[in-house]
Amino acid sequence: MTKDELKEKIKTLVKQVYKPETLSIDTSAEISLDAPKFPVLQKFPELKDIIVNLLTNQYEIFVTDIQWVAPKPTTFRVILGNGEPFMLTYTPRSWIAQVEGKKYYLLNLSEEESATEAIARMLAYGVTEEKPGGTETPEETPEETPSEEETPAA
Repeated sequence: MTKDELKEKIKTLVKQVYKPETLSIDTSAEISLDAPKFPVLQKFPELKDIIVNLLTNQYEIFVTDIQWVAPKPTTFRVILGNGEPFMLTYTPRSWIAQVEGKKYYLLNLSEEESATEAIARMLAYGVTEEKPGGTETPEETPEETPSEEETPAA
């Protein structure tokens, strides 16, 4: 067998193995590029209603991720655009929102409004820490200590 005969044999084998039918793409089937941003919401449609109640219909602007944290009680971590999370827990009676460590029972309209205000505060300032006097600050700043040059000599 010569070199040219070997090349021709390889070409015919390649044509048999790689048929054009196997390489063609079925163009009749539509491919959807619209993957849902939050696939958890498809599994739990009630969760979407609660998030819309707490934020708005445009919640996708303010939320970066929704994570399913625990199966019982069904708990979700909603991560806001600034990286701050809050938790939503499903109970048989109602949903519970845990925002900045405080629980809000969303069955009560006043607590739902308080939860909405707490989430808005988190979006605006990040997590706030309470001082012992009851005032809130966005972040604690370390106290400055005077250097040796600034301290009066005794």
